[in-house]
Amino acid sequence: MTIKLGIIMDPIGSIHYKKDSTLAMLWEARARGWQIYYFEQQDVFLRDCIPYGDAKILNVFQDPANWYAFQESKRIALAELDVILMRKDPPFNEEYIYTTYILEHAERLGVLIVNRPQSLRDANEKFFATYFPDCTPSTLVTQSITKLNEFWKEHKDIICKPLSGMGGVSVFRLQEHEVNANVIFDTLTLNGTRSIMAQQFIPEIKKGDKRILLVDGQAVEYALARVPQENDWRGNLAVGAKGIVQPLSERDRYICAQLGEALRERGLYFAGIDVIGDYLTEINVTSPTGIRELDAGTGLNIAGLLMDTIEKYLKQ
Repeated sequence: MTIKLGIIMDPIGSIHYKKDSTLAMLWEARARGWQIYYFEQQDVFLRDCIPYGDAKILNVFQDPANWYAFQESKRIALAELDVILMRKDPPFNEEYIYTTYILEHAERLGVLIVNRPQSLRDANEKFFATYFPDCTPSTLVTQSITKLNEFWKEHKDIICKPLSGMGGVSVFRLQEHEVNANVIFDTLTLNGTRSIMAQQFIPEIKKGDKRILLVDGQAVEYALARVPQENDWRGNLAVGAKGIVQPLSERDRYICAQLGEALRERGLYFAGIDVIGDYLTEINVTSPTGIRELDAGTGLNIAGLLMDTIEKYLKQ
């Protein structure tokens, strides 16, 4: 039986061909003979308590000049699909949440959703790491500017970031004599009305912010260390960090072991954690990246591991 795969993603024509992890998943699905139904977020809807989608049948190619082609368009009940990959990038806003509600209706009707809709809502990519205190640096989540000042004075060098961001956007480092601290706190918290995260600065960022991918709770054997360049301290590829593939350390393995069962229990089949030095800083569950760089540096087929997992759960 041909597996029917739905994919919800950002416009496929705007993705980065050389780096996009979702494209790697689609190539693998196509290589297995799966039929791909493409949706953007606005294409899925609920009518009389039944989830539907305005789909385009999608074909994909390993061609940088022509990596996709749409075939017929058709409206389908989402229950006709076997599995749906939710790969829409943040922002994690109200529309994202409403989409997870629609996907939960599809899940109720027997469709496998990767990752599970409730867990996408529950596992905020910054906050979720706080469930693993043995793995994380000193961390504060608050909307109080007073508490942020106290935390900064205690540690003297901290990172502040919104709970809903990605790609290093609006992430600030505050060192001991930062004169703009209150302006930064005011801006990030919307004058004390929005919670943000502050973490103790980890000097090992100079060696890279490691992205480790986990499939069904099991860590891929290599990490992608995103090493900041001279003009920026942030370890994000989106702001110019250099990606270096390296084996997992013993501490990396320990952290992954603490997370594995929790990810499986929550139906977070594909996750990407961020580790700086000895510390877990984030758990990315919405649309983790890093497949292409890790595959290229190791000869792995990480999308293949994910599709194997999907096939396993579809047989249960």
